Amino acid sequence: MRRQEAERQGREGEARAALWLRMKGWRILAQRVKTPLGEIDLIAGRGGVVAFVEVKWRKRRADLDHAIDEYRLQRVAAAAECVAHEYATKGEDIRIDVILLAPGAMPRHIVNAWQP
Repeated sequence: MRRQEAERQGREGEARAALWLRMKGWRILAQRVKTPLGEIDLIAGRGGVVAFVEVKWRKRRADLDHAIDEYRLQRVAAAAECVAHEYATKGEDIRIDVILLAPGAMPRHIVNAWQP
């Protein structure tokens, strides 16, 4: 039961992050893209940039500071490498972003969170 609740909250967080990105002028290109190396929560495009976005939802704002780490970012980056050619088809720059969400807190968008 706890896993189902976590899954539901994760999907809700991704929907909120997608809405927030749209309000900022981004176009959502894909959601929950599965690759052999991991899953990408959101893929968004704006201008000449395609962002592969990891979304983290926490029940408490204080927990957001520890929601993302190098290991998770490496997995997103590896997954993005698998599919980048499908989304960045016109020479767009690509990057890995993170959106952190918690009740009562504004979304925190970490731009270009992964730089190998």
